[in-house]
Amino acid sequence: MKYLVKTFGCQMNEHDSEILAGMMEQIGYEQVERPEDADAIIINTCCVRESAENRIIGYIGNLKKLKEQNPGLIITVSGCMLQQPGAAEKLIKRAPFVDLVLGTHNIHRLPQLISERQGGNESLIEVAETEGDIQEELPVKRQGNIKAQVTIMYGCNNFCSYCIVPFVRGRERSRKPEAIEKEIKCLGAEGFKEVLLLGQNVNSYGLDFTEAFDFADLLERVDRNPDIERIRYMTSHPRDFTQKLVDTISKSQKVCEHFHLPIQAGSNRILKQMNRGYSREMYFELVESIREKVPKASITTDIIVGFPGETDDDFADTLDVIKRVRFDAAYTFLYSRRSGTPAAKMSEQVPAEEKKRRLQILMDLENSISREINEKLVGTREEVLVEGTSKTKDIMFSGRTRTNKIVIFPGNESMIGKLVNVNIMSAKTWHLEGQIIK
Repeated sequence: MKYLVKTFGCQMNEHDSEILAGMMEQIGYEQVERPEDADAIIINTCCVRESAENRIIGYIGNLKKLKEQNPGLIITVSGCMLQQPGAAEKLIKRAPFVDLVLGTHNIHRLPQLISERQGGNESLIEVAETEGDIQEELPVKRQGNIKAQVTIMYGCNNFCSYCIVPFVRGRERSRKPEAIEKEIKCLGAEGFKEVLLLGQNVNSYGLDFTEAFDFADLLERVDRNPDIERIRYMTSHPRDFTQKLVDTISKSQKVCEHFHLPIQAGSNRILKQMNRGYSREMYFELVESIREKVPKASITTDIIVGFPGETDDDFADTLDVIKRVRFDAAYTFLYSRRSGTPAAKMSEQVPAEEKKRRLQILMDLENSISREINEKLVGTREEVLVEGTSKTKDIMFSGRTRTNKIVIFPGNESMIGKLVNVNIMSAKTWHLEGQIIK
């Protein structure tokens, strides 16, 4: 029997898909790349933006013919999209050929539900409204053997006014540090070189424990693992990035000097409307602290353009933040309404053309800064973890620095998975180019 997992969405979803794949292989299925070759197809969904939902619905619709050709094909739809009220029933009504529907809190039930579906004719829906206990020891089929994702907590308590995640992922629940350490120890023994600690807001890790133990404490523990070379984490909320955490990272050996700090907007008025819980002044203080303690740090961010009510002055404040902080990179997004969030009901929605105009101005500014920062690295030596062949240039290899910059260089397959030193010879906006130091 063959299976395929199709993933939409964030890195949390990507790791959930690794667990879904692991469970499928545990019950005897083998992975394939094409839907036409599969006996079971699992679609792991996202609902952060309505455009994502539209793509997912389109993908599911295209499976109807496959189901008609192969009635025994089991189609499962899981993840965030189904966690919205009434979404599962609406999906089955629209696509009655779907066999299983699972919410974010039920993915561990996949093997059992596949067994039940094979013995019946009715579509099965299992979407828990509330979070259950964290399921440990689930099988995982990792993508690759160099870098691994490790979830350290689930859910989100922030309720940013534009975000649907707390409604579909539930409240924050932290995994026990012992369970995380055990998983990372196994990864090190298997030869993985880098781990990415995942959470909707990793800086909230441990706040639900009865005894004091926070994200800084977890990083300090994980840093002691002798087999792991690098530690990264995603995502940080600026409001919860404590001085203790900055100090811990500055002293660590393996936590990388890359700080992804989504500011989302540069205007205090808009930040308040977004319910972000910090001001631009607080953000500047955090950046100053990081650069004092970790001088070689790279800082990246997320920015939303055109949030409801954003004026020219508000947008100018965002541009001012970019000029003052000088981010290594920024992931920029046009605000789009997300049903079920407070922001979707706000008046003064910014016209689409104005949002696009502002986005282009912002991107042009940030790209020029990114290029200038990268050009300053020409002539330096960088430690690079070789990840594989380059996607953009033939007979070239690529990897990342500790500060998460992509480096392209000539090499050979024996270098994959190893740390190498590279002389940086030239700089582009989004990557560096260099030569291996032999």
